[in-house]
This record gives sequence, structure tokens and C-alpha cells, in this order.
Amino acid sequence: MTAMAKQVEDFLDTSAPFDVLDREQKLQLIKHTQLVYLTADNVGDLKEGKASLFLIQSGQFSVQDSEAPLRHLSEGDYFGYASIIEKRIFPLNISVDRPGLVYCFETSAITSLFELPAFRNFFEGLNNNALQNHAISDSNSMWLYKGLTEVISKAPVSVDAETSITGAAQLMTSQKVSSLLVTRDGKLIGIITDRDLRSRVVAASLDTHLPVSQIMTSNPAQIMGNSTLFDALALMTERNIHHLPVIDHQTLTPLGMVTASDVIRHQRGNVLFIIGELSKAENLYELTRLSWQLPHYFAAHAKRAGDYDIAGKILSQATDIMTRKLIGFFQQANGKAPMMFAWLVYGSQAREDQTMGSDQDNGLLLATRPNKAQSEYFAKMAEYVCNGLAKCGIKLCDGNIMASNPKLRLSLDEAIEEAKRWVQAPTKDAILHFNIFLDVRCAAGDISLFKQLQRKRAPLMQQDLFLAALSRSSNDISVPLSMFQKFVYEKGRKEKDVIDLKTRAVAMINNIARIYALADEVTLPNTLARLAALSSNSQLSPRDATNLRDIWLFLNRLRWRHQLENKVTDNRVSVSSLSSIEKHQLKAAFQAIERTNQAMVMKFSGGVS
Repeated sequence: MTAMAKQVEDFLDTSAPFDVLDREQKLQLIKHTQLVYLTADNVGDLKEGKASLFLIQSGQFSVQDSEAPLRHLSEGDYFGYASIIEKRIFPLNISVDRPGLVYCFETSAITSLFELPAFRNFFEGLNNNALQNHAISDSNSMWLYKGLTEVISKAPVSVDAETSITGAAQLMTSQKVSSLLVTRDGKLIGIITDRDLRSRVVAASLDTHLPVSQIMTSNPAQIMGNSTLFDALALMTERNIHHLPVIDHQTLTPLGMVTASDVIRHQRGNVLFIIGELSKAENLYELTRLSWQLPHYFAAHAKRAGDYDIAGKILSQATDIMTRKLIGFFQQANGKAPMMFAWLVYGSQAREDQTMGSDQDNGLLLATRPNKAQSEYFAKMAEYVCNGLAKCGIKLCDGNIMASNPKLRLSLDEAIEEAKRWVQAPTKDAILHFNIFLDVRCAAGDISLFKQLQRKRAPLMQQDLFLAALSRSSNDISVPLSMFQKFVYEKGRKEKDVIDLKTRAVAMINNIARIYALADEVTLPNTLARLAALSSNSQLSPRDATNLRDIWLFLNRLRWRHQLENKVTDNRVSVSSLSSIEKHQLKAAFQAIERTNQAMVMKFSGGVS
């Protein structure tokens, strides 16, 4: 093999998708490959040659090779593939911004490779501006992301509250189910199981002509139909229940039942035992001891790409449980709360995408303005819970976004007045401050109080001027790519090739999803759930929403892998640690985020920055 051929082979070995070819395929390709030093003087020769696919090894070029706009390209980028995929010839217009080496692959050699699925999928992804995320659908853990409507195996089997116990038992037998939903006027009011028939009817010799409402469990735990199997499993584990009614999130009518059997049927591996253990903790010492096992748990069990997809959700669920346990411990020692309250969580815990480096972001919503004694109670509770979470490994917030801060303990009326101030004066500094509060969830306490806040704030958050201010603020952050699509690395770091994926990419997707969700009246805080819940009237297309979902999952995998493999808590990923395909995916991800972000700015603020 000549030195030139060896150079070509070595470069192809590190260039996706050629790195999936076997050696014989590469050697055949090399015979039909030219390496050209492209300058302004010889660029015309390239346009007239036989080569149809081009790969840049060095240099910078402005290229238009399809009906798409002009692209600025540099090392590692391809052009010419549109003609092959679409099977029609496009004019090739190239400007040399900086001379460099370009590999030219002849049509006769390259066309057959496009018959390989991995090869073709890669270039179709480039051609369609989509992430080539081949791992999204093959994970062993992705089953946890299934929506509950996919999990429910039967239509809801229910009886009216006045149905006799005998009638209910006969229905359970005929339908071959172990539980029934009990309704009144179409709304869920209770649940009965075969265990109830044994313990509350047979064992108690109860008259079976009595209405089923006499033996039902009233106001049972329930879950909304737009939740995931993971959400259901976490709730069932925490409450130690085997039957969980599923309710339509809009009509509040029953959709069906998730049972332990459903979970077992869909489950491929138990990754949630730690939640069950946390739920059983009886004091702060036990809770602390268990919580510090979480990093070791993730390091030992998160091995596949899909494991990283649910790691943030598991950690957030665990933090929720720690919070509820700590509130319970405090009330055991100090008595019941003097009024209704809701413990709110913000940011990553609200979105359920915590990582090992996430800190606390929380607050207290109170039913009314407290008097001095009530204020002291909630101040002590907040201090206890925040410090307890810190002992459990969820560090205190450097920005003091915690319920221990008196400014984060507001009555319902005060919280609404605060929202009005946000909307009336959405300055850049104000948006930077309150953006985190737009991702919010009730983790403990009275959820109806939180829902009141959401209902009263919703019309304020949908005002055009407010959405315009939010979208304009997104221009303050840009993806880490230069004009010629080269990675731009963090400055002032010991490592020379790192990118902070949280601030430079993931946060931008969260922001895009947040703004479209506000405009579309979607109240869910989770980024993936927001993207999935956008209506057909949303200004974000289903294709863009799906692409953002894939990109978010891809970036989340990279930062979780970085944290676990390097035993760190930051999000600064080294590009040199990525495979060739991951580098292409990362560049495609950044490009897609930038396009979608700019489109959002145009839609909501007319492009005014």
C-alpha cells in the first residue's frame, strides 16, 4: 500500500460513517478516491470532475450543493451527498475561504455503499437536517418512557358507586380483572380489589347486597394519562400499592388501570429499588445513609445509553421522596403545619432532569399570608428540609433559590402579584432571575394550592409581550460553533477542547420548549413532556419537536456518561473523548438547536433582539 493510500485509510478509520466499513470495503473505496488540495485556482476542476461525494480534511469552504442555503464548512464536513440521495444533479458552487485538503469519492465507488443502512441513514440525516441518533430506539431502558396510554392493556373496567358488592364481584370475574374503578357521575371516587373482597366482605361476613362504596378505598392514589410508566412505577413503589388508576388529564375521567402485572410485563430490569428503600426510611440518619448510595448506584447500574435517559428522572424522583420524608420528620417533631402549603421545586428537579451536579431549587407556597408564629414554623421547616437535603447530597443553592430564603416563601396572593411584576417589567436581568421559576412542580404538600397558582398565572404568561421578551433573551446564548461550523471550546479551562453541554445546548432546548409550552398553554415542566404535549396548533412543527427530543436525549447521554465515567459533577464534555459519529451528531445537534432557536425568536418577537 502506498503512503497516500495508507493516509486515506487512516483518515477513513476515524471518519463516520466510513468507520463502519470493513477493511476490504475501505480498500476498494480508496482505489476510487482522490485527495485534492483545494484552492481558489483549482476549484473549477473539482466542479467538473467525476467525484460526487466530498469530505473535508482541512480548510474552510462556502458550499451550495442542493436547493438548501449556502453552508460554511470545515474539517470533517461532507458535501455533494444531496445529488446521490435525491438521484438528481445539483449545481456545485464552492468558494474557497481557506485552502485545504478534500477527499473526492467517485460516484461508481460510493453509490453501492449507500445501500448499507447505516451508511445511507447517516447521509439522509445530514440531508434532512436531522440528528443521526441511531441509539434512541434500541435502548433497554426506553420502556420507562412509554406513555401510560401505551401500557394500559384494557379499557377502564368500572362500576357505579351504588352497584352491589355481588354485581362488582361478578363483573371482576367476567372481565378477568383483579380490581375495579368505582365512579360517580363518570368521575373516579374509589377502587376495590380482590383483596378487599376477601378481607372486607368474606372475612367480615358482610352483606353482599350493600353498595360497593361500602368497601372501596376512597380517593385512591391516581396518575394522569400523559405521565410515563416510570412515573407510575415510582408512585406505586413509594405508596406500596399494586393497582394505580389512570385518569385523563383534561376530563379527569378514568382511562384504565396500571397494575404490578403491567409493570412486570414491560419491565426489563429493576432500576428503581433505591426509591423503595428511601420510602421506608424512618429517620434522617437512614435517609442520609441511603441517599449517599445513589452515586454508587448510578455508577454501578448506568451502563447503556438508555440508562442515562432515565437517570435524571430517577434522581429527581429520589429527591422528591427525600423532600417528603424530611417534611414528615419535621412535622413528627413539631406538629402539623398551621395552614395548607405546597413545597415547590424549580429548575432541573421540576423538569426531572437532575444530574450528579444539580443543586437545590425550591420554595414554599402558602395558602394565606402567615402571622408571626406561622412564619416561624415554616421558616424552621424550610431550614430543616434544605439542610436535610444537603446532608443527603443535594447541595445548597449558591444563588439562594431555596425555601430557607424568606423571599421564596410566599402566599398564593403574593405569588400572583410577583408574576404580574414579571410580566409588566420583563427586563433582561429580570428574565435571567425568574426564568428558573417557569419550570415548577409541586413535590409535596397541597397540590390543589399549586394548581390554583398555575391557573391564575397562565393568562399572564401567555401575553405576547412577555413571550417576546423571553424569546429575545434566548439570543444571549449561542451554540458553540463558529461560522465555518467548527467547535468553539470553553475559554480559561485546563482542558483545551471542552464544551459545557448544559449551558451551551441543553439549556437552550429547555428554553425553546418552555416558551412554546407557555404559548400553547402546556403546564408540564418536563422538557420532553412539553415537546410531546404541544397541540397541532402549536407554532413548533411535530418534526422539529421530535428532532429536539432526540437531540435532548443525545446530549443528556453525553453529559451523564461524562459525569459517571470521570467521577465529576460538571457538564464540560471533552470533544476528543467522543467517537467520530458522536462528533457529527454533536455538530448536527448544535446546528438544529440554532435553527430552531432563531425561528422561535422570529415567531415570538419578529426577530428583534
